[in-house]
Amino acid sequence: MADPSSYRPRPGEIPDTPGVYRFRDEHRRVIYVGKANSLRQRLANYFQDLANLHPRTRSMVTTAASVEWTVVSTEVEALQLEYSWIKEYDPRFNVKYRDDKSYPYLAVTMNEEFPRVQVMRGHKKKGVRYFGPYGHAWAIRDTVDLLLRVFPVRTCSAGVFKNAARTGRPCLLGYIGKCSAPCVERISAEGHQELAEEFCDFMAGRTGTYLRRLERQMAEAAEEMEYERAARLRDDIGALKKAMEKSAVVLADATDADLIAVAEDELEAAVQIFHVRGGRVRGQRGWVTDKVEEITTGALVEHALQQLYGEERGDAVPKEVLVPALPDPVEPVQQWLTERRGSGVSLRIPQRGDKKALMETVQRNAQQALVLHKTKRASDLTTRSRALEEIAEALDLDSAPLRIECYDISHLQGDDVVASMVVFEDGLARKSEYRRFQIKGFRGQDDVRSMHEVITRRFRRYLAEKERTGEWADGPNGTEAGGDEQRPNGRDLTDGPVTPDDGDVLTDGPALKDDDGRPKRFAYPPQLVVVDGGQPQVAAAQRALDELGIDDIAVCGLAKRLEEVWVPGEDDPVVLPRTSEGLYLLQRVRDEAHRFAITYQRTKRAKRFRSSPLDDVPGLGETRKQALIKHFGSVKKLRSATIDQICEVPGIGRKTAETVAVALARATPAAPAVNTATGEIMDDEDGAPETTADAPGEPVSAGTPDERRGQER
Repeated sequence: MADPSSYRPRPGEIPDTPGVYRFRDEHRRVIYVGKANSLRQRLANYFQDLANLHPRTRSMVTTAASVEWTVVSTEVEALQLEYSWIKEYDPRFNVKYRDDKSYPYLAVTMNEEFPRVQVMRGHKKKGVRYFGPYGHAWAIRDTVDLLLRVFPVRTCSAGVFKNAARTGRPCLLGYIGKCSAPCVERISAEGHQELAEEFCDFMAGRTGTYLRRLERQMAEAAEEMEYERAARLRDDIGALKKAMEKSAVVLADATDADLIAVAEDELEAAVQIFHVRGGRVRGQRGWVTDKVEEITTGALVEHALQQLYGEERGDAVPKEVLVPALPDPVEPVQQWLTERRGSGVSLRIPQRGDKKALMETVQRNAQQALVLHKTKRASDLTTRSRALEEIAEALDLDSAPLRIECYDISHLQGDDVVASMVVFEDGLARKSEYRRFQIKGFRGQDDVRSMHEVITRRFRRYLAEKERTGEWADGPNGTEAGGDEQRPNGRDLTDGPVTPDDGDVLTDGPALKDDDGRPKRFAYPPQLVVVDGGQPQVAAAQRALDELGIDDIAVCGLAKRLEEVWVPGEDDPVVLPRTSEGLYLLQRVRDEAHRFAITYQRTKRAKRFRSSPLDDVPGLGETRKQALIKHFGSVKKLRSATIDQICEVPGIGRKTAETVAVALARATPAAPAVNTATGEIMDDEDGAPETTADAPGEPVSAGTPDERRGQER
């Protein structure tokens, strides 16, 4: 491992100008290429204290043995040079997009004397017109088969073409009218070139001209009573329309645009591109990349644009490119695209309308592509086995942790504090054994204390289940397992099945049943407990196990900021390599626990906001509740109303009015509003309004939705 200070350039040696820099390892191999508007400022970021660097950047600078740079005059030149060097050196620490498959294109070889229509994959060739990419080769063949009625362009290979020319007999397509048979000189080379140009124009989206021309010819043939020719033209029009129907209209203004969406997590990113020509989706492709450096979404978009248009010219670069985030700065990239197209290119984020709706569709495709990639990777038995072995080796376990449980705490500024437990067996999620918890031991925000409570409750249940099944009569340390322990609501640990009222909820799948039909709540112990957090959360989980006398279950924590693995009693974390399958599995487990916890927390919060004292009134349905709120304006005014006043509401009799009055009198009024600036307690008239008839059941909360989401954990 190299010390970055050993090859750090001297002060003032690095120019304060745009340029491209390369890090090389001890064998002179280029391991990273980057560009900067100011080389001095950018390179200075790499030579700071290693503790302040992102782990991925730290790994790069300690692998490198030297750095060199090239000065350019503009940022556009820097962008072009960076792309050229990435293609030339293939640096290991740069973002490298890889196709999740080799996409087929519809290609027209306009560089030949007699252009040929065919399916092509791989690198693009000069002088060949490409359309697509398509999801499947059969989709191209179906489209071509329809279009050959109208544009009978050659589709045969060079060998078939030469053999037909030698024998003077065309192939079958020539006999059935789906090839103009240039091999036997039924059409001249110039005429066949024009036919291929028309085919390309139609595929490029200029469809209206040909449809109108055929419709006019069909009408003329009908007037001249050439009904057979009119019928053929009618069938040709139908074939063209059927080919057009294969590409759905998504933008009504015949827009030519590429839409790029990115879905990412800490380790990987998936990019999806929709190619829209003439308002129709003409092609789709996707890439997946490992994030081997700390990188923003805008930078991912910039690399995707380089990959997509680095070798394209002219119309292959559309007039409009829609992205989820703009590169920083955006001007050099936009100028680079303009130069490659030869005319103006708009690079922007769609804000509203059809384009924003289509971008959401592309984003969903990117998210699904990332999930599918992770699923394929996780489902590989060899990969999962290696991941479990790496975890066992890193944590010094006796054997691979075949069952892993992960816990996460979620709340919104200390309200509705909940926890989740997810289970992975043999590296795969076992959703039938997921659990979720309500934190009942205390109120407020304390993740460490919450983690201690959850681990304690879960393994108390485990000990109680062991005792119930007779696997041991005495618990650890000679005490009866769970005998005197109480649930937070006062019920004995061994009574009845777990229900939502207990706060420990079985979700995401059918319950496993034991012999008497009751769910096996917490029957199986894990070999490894993972908590979402660092040293404090890990210490709390270990303390809970120690208090229960359980010493055969390993504990670790995964801190999200730097993806460090913490173990009890250690001052320094275990740092797994970024490429480690073990780290990847721990992150999947942690992210799933976080997803499960925050989903439950949001559900509880929404349910609490929608609750009302009128919900507990027997026999009072939704219609009459709305009538009461509409009549009085708020629950507060309804609470202060007399029985006679309540009876004035249509549909409310005296008996119902008395029941409503009693229920509201028993209900605990909401806490008074407090002015956070002055500390003054305000009455309801000055504070936040109660639920009204205009917005029944909606919470009154400050801040934008984005701000409220930012307060969630």
